[in-house]
Amino acid sequence: MAIAESEPEPIKSISPVKIAEPFNSLSSPLILGHFDAAQSKAPPVFHTSEVSMINAVFLDLSGVIYQGKTVLPGACDAVVQLRRAGLFLRFLTNTTRATKQAVLENLQSMGLECDICEVFTPAQAACAWLRHNKRTPYLLVHPDLKEEFQDCSVSNQYAVVVGDAGHAFSYDELNKAFRVLLQGADFLALAENRNFKDSDGCLSLDAGPFIHALEFATRRSATLLGKPSRSFFEAALDGAGCGLDQAVMVGDDAESDVSGALHSGLGYALLVRTGKYRPNDELAFSPPPTDVVDDISTAASWILDHHK
Repeated sequence: MAIAESEPEPIKSISPVKIAEPFNSLSSPLILGHFDAAQSKAPPVFHTSEVSMINAVFLDLSGVIYQGKTVLPGACDAVVQLRRAGLFLRFLTNTTRATKQAVLENLQSMGLECDICEVFTPAQAACAWLRHNKRTPYLLVHPDLKEEFQDCSVSNQYAVVVGDAGHAFSYDELNKAFRVLLQGADFLALAENRNFKDSDGCLSLDAGPFIHALEFATRRSATLLGKPSRSFFEAALDGAGCGLDQAVMVGDDAESDVSGALHSGLGYALLVRTGKYRPNDELAFSPPPTDVVDDISTAASWILDHHK
């Protein structure tokens, strides 16, 4: 199925954006909303949970398991240790420049054993949302991600889907998306991270600034599909046999991975000093991390100490 890449025909009528009920699988709708950890009113003290033991582990990928095309030291061994302990393991990424299959193949090429059902991506969640709500995607995403949407439903009602489009974030493309949104199309944000660590070792703009620009221009809020959407975490936890309070998120993004996870109900969240981490990131957002660890290896040791 060909995906519309230019401005579609004017939409005569479209239902307003709805807040969907929480879900337990990616065949169900996702919830609408934003999370601004920097504006949370929780006091800036470290989160400590002594109630539930850890039974499920969510691992971020870029900056935690690998950086670019290089696996980080100890990452493969850490995953093996977590598996041997019988922990429920899932890989959660906000990467929107590659398909889920490409993410899986990248992991496997680095020597990390995992199955496609263990990998969760925002594009996967977006496709589920589009099918459930019977919307045609209007894509403002990276060219490498477009094939992920080729089987999505087609209708005369549209949803603008925005991810990290890289160089495709031109004025013309943003303005086209802006005009489609003004016609009443739904507004989906694959992720709203502020920045990411690029291949040159420096931080680069992620999708968040562009999504917020469209929100400002349209006076509308996007439906967030990736981390830290509670529905994204709930979908990843499906089949674990435990609640979010027994899950831990390990990430290098103090806002989306860590503070966002705790805000969404996870019992624990560890911030690693690898990837995009900068000194004092743990003090910038609230709730703060359960703990700050050097890398994935020390994170695995921490988790095993808190596993039943």
